[in-house]
This record gives sequence, C-alpha cells and structure tokens, in this order.
Amino acid sequence: MDDDARDSRTFQVAGHGVALSPVPPAPIRSSRSSRTKHTDSAAARTGDDRFTLRDFAIWCGTPILIVLLVRIFLVGFYEIPSRSMMDTFVPGDRVMTSKIFNLQRGDVVVFKDPNNWLNEEQSNAIGGGFLIKRLIGMPGDVIECKGAGQPITINGVEIDESSYIRPGVEPSAFPFSVTVTEGHVFVMGDNRSNSADSRYHQNDNDHGLVPIDDVVGTGLAIYWPINHIGLLASHHDVFKDVPDASSGSAS
Repeated sequence: MDDDARDSRTFQVAGHGVALSPVPPAPIRSSRSSRTKHTDSAAARTGDDRFTLRDFAIWCGTPILIVLLVRIFLVGFYEIPSRSMMDTFVPGDRVMTSKIFNLQRGDVVVFKDPNNWLNEEQSNAIGGGFLIKRLIGMPGDVIECKGAGQPITINGVEIDESSYIRPGVEPSAFPFSVTVTEGHVFVMGDNRSNSADSRYHQNDNDHGLVPIDDVVGTGLAIYWPINHIGLLASHHDVFKDVPDASSGSAS
C-alpha cells in the first residue's frame, strides 16, 4: 500500500503499521468545584466538632446539675464556728443535713436566724445567717426547768439528756417554762452554759421559738475533718416516754 494512501494517523514501527490513538485531553479541574468540596468537608468537620462539644457539655453538665439540685432540695453543708453544741460538734466540724425527714425531738436542726439571735451570738452563725441547735420541744409541748441542778421536763416528764449534753454542764442554770406554739419548735444547745438558745429569747416576736418554716435541715453526719467523720445520733430514745402534748401534735 502506498504511503500516501495510508491513514495519516499510521506510522511504521519495525515494518508494521501502528495506528496512533489520540491522547484524551486531561480533564480540566474546576477550581470552584474543588473549593466547594473543601468547604463541604470543612463544614462537616465543624459540624462534628460542634456535636462533640455539645456531647461533652451534656456529659459534664448533667452530673453538676444533679449535684446542684440535690444541694438545693435535699441536703445542705455547714461549718460549725462556735462551741454552743459541744461536745457533739467542735469548731471547724462540717455537717451534712437533710431536708427530707420529719422533725422529731432530739434532732439536730439547722435554721435561719429567727429574730436577730445573731446580734447576741454572732459566732454561732454557720454561713449565711444560720444557727444549729438540738430540737427539744414540738408544737404544743410544755418545756420546763426549775433551775440549776434540775432536769428538763416535757409535758411533765423528766428527760435524761446525759447522752448528748456536754459533761459537767447543767440542763439549765436558771428556771424557765415555755409552751411551744403551733408552727414552732423549742431548741437548745448541747453546751447549755455557752448557748444563747430559745431560753434567752423569750421576749422576741416568737417568744424564743423557731418557726418550723425556718428550719432548713436536720443533721445527718459530720463529713470533715477526717478524724470526726461519722453519722449523728438522733437521740430520739431520750424522749420516748414523753406523752403527746395536750394542745398540739408532738410527733
């Protein structure tokens, strides 16, 4: 075959005709498409990061929220600054309280300052204007003492307070007689000679009594320092023989 008759796209290689295959043109990369893909990838990564941070916040925030809710609605934590509840507490003890139990005689209670008691006993404030005492009388109870050397009586029944009152301290160095009004409780410190409690405030608006609505918790345990850690005894048994008050419910 004449060379001129051959297809112009054929040339001789070792005596053989080889057809040239056209080289396909290189694809033109769209810079806009590349930028779009890069942007989409970055957006996806950003979305993943946002989800991860949100997930992290949920995992960290949920326990904190639970602790805050428990702190607000169920338990409280207080530091003892004074000697008015010795030897049950000493200054520096930290106490956990609960808001879920019904009040009973013998409970250690934390309460809001009812009628400016702290003006006379500033050192007994346990953070934010609260005080801590032992609940002795419930609504309707008649609390009495005939003076130094005499026991406390509730509704005519003597109680033996030796399990919690500070050794060597009398139940009361002076006589008193108080009838607990509805919606109130009567409180005393375990260190009676160093406690400005219900006995000392009988001329205030509540006659030395603490409104039940002002009680923020009952003592559960000492949680600090380590050598004082332990549950608090309620001493409810001290009052087991006290009859119900004639004019109220003394549960």
